[in-house]
Amino acid sequence: MEGFKKKIQHLAANYREEVISIRRHMHQHPELSNEEYETADFLASKLKAYGISYRTGVFKTGITALIKGRKPDRKVVALRADMDALPIQEQNEVEYKSMNKGRMHACGHDVHTASLLGTARILQELKDDFEGSVKLIFQPAEEKIPGGAKFMIEEGVLKNPEVKSIIGQHVFPEIEVGKAGFKTGMYMASTDEINLTIKGRGGHAAMPDLLVDPVLVASQIVVALQQIVSRHANYNIPTVLSFGQFLADGTYNVIPDEVRIKGTFRTFDEEWRARAHDHIARISQSIAKASGAVCEVFINKGYPFLVNDDIITENAVRSAEQYLGKENVIELKPRMTAEDFAYFSQDIPGCFYRLGTGNKEKGITSNLHTPTFDVDEKSLEIGMGLMAWITFNELRY
Repeated sequence: MEGFKKKIQHLAANYREEVISIRRHMHQHPELSNEEYETADFLASKLKAYGISYRTGVFKTGITALIKGRKPDRKVVALRADMDALPIQEQNEVEYKSMNKGRMHACGHDVHTASLLGTARILQELKDDFEGSVKLIFQPAEEKIPGGAKFMIEEGVLKNPEVKSIIGQHVFPEIEVGKAGFKTGMYMASTDEINLTIKGRGGHAAMPDLLVDPVLVASQIVVALQQIVSRHANYNIPTVLSFGQFLADGTYNVIPDEVRIKGTFRTFDEEWRARAHDHIARISQSIAKASGAVCEVFINKGYPFLVNDDIITENAVRSAEQYLGKENVIELKPRMTAEDFAYFSQDIPGCFYRLGTGNKEKGITSNLHTPTFDVDEKSLEIGMGLMAWITFNELRY
């Protein structure tokens, strides 16, 4: 097996410059969720050039492709990369800076996609050396609830041929380039969007006795909702309820008729998730009613929690230790961030791991979803080779 590992490392080094150029092209031409039409055309052209059969139009802009090894029906492993960008104006001054105003690959999806193309090219060259097949999934709309994964699954992306397991790779600037992180079991939280509209009776701020002040009512609601985590959540179940938007469009002496609040609820337990939704609605509406106001509650249920299969993840850890060295493979902690890869992981056994992309010496330290996010591009060579090696080994079991 050592020989195959060296062959993969050699191919990853050979394809490094091309994969970097693919990543830079995508970084310069980011497209938002459900708008990835040019991206899809670009990816299709690359798959065609590599001689890999593919299908476009899976949930609008999604693409699937298939690499058949020896005995192609023996086992099918899927590899997934997301390809949408974020509505962020890039502040980096680099030659590959985004050319699309207000759009940026600030979550590394350009790296995920470019890396998967590199992995695909490696596995296509080695297809006579493994048994089974590899299904490639280039997924749109990861950044927008309800997420592209859900709809691709509904359109049969895990069927024909039937996929037995799935692997996903995500950039992680908190880990130095050359390292990778894994976590068995529960890894990422579910996520829901909380929308509250408090309607009262506005007017002159100097005459509060004539009003039903929605600003005051909304403030009481935000404070009261904190008891959901502090008084209702089981301390063994990580839970977050945060509010990021509070819009009261009045002024110094004008109280508005309504206030709009937006927030996020995240946890790791579906039963508790449902109960918490009920708490949010009951508390909000009761406080509003007691003050003579009305609170409309809309909870947009998003991604489920992400769970990594123990066996597949442990196999991936062993492969990573072989490929990177044991000292470069770390154990991750659970995160309250969310990922729609969770839909895949709840449907079939999966492993979602982190690829180190940070480099403090080069000043590459900005976090995900920021206008200065970037990666050490050495991670592309490591990423495509590591995923190819993990997949190669997964097809052995």
